Amino acid sequence: MKAIWNNTIIAESEDTVVIEGNHYFPHESIKSEYFKPSNTHTICPWKGTASYYTLNVEGSENKDAAWYYPEVSELAKGIKNRVAFWRGVTIEK
Repeated sequence: MKAIWNNTIIAESEDTVVIEGNHYFPHESIKSEYFKPSNTHTICPWKGTASYYTLNVEGSENKDAAWYYPEVSELAKGIKNRVAFWRGVTIEK
């Protein structure tokens, strides 16, 4: 699977986990040069507190377009150390 934004592959892996329609990529599969930590956090009642990354590709920014759970609940241990995407990031085979 490939995560693509601004015509650039930002993550690629054969090992994604799909939860609630979102592909969670292994953290080591993201191309870190495109990811900048964000101060944004949200809470999911069953997964825990999410942290976000802002994408920066060729001078274009996509705020909070990727998220992950630094500490996952017992119910969500399958997405520990994984990153998911939204806000215009497409997922393709």
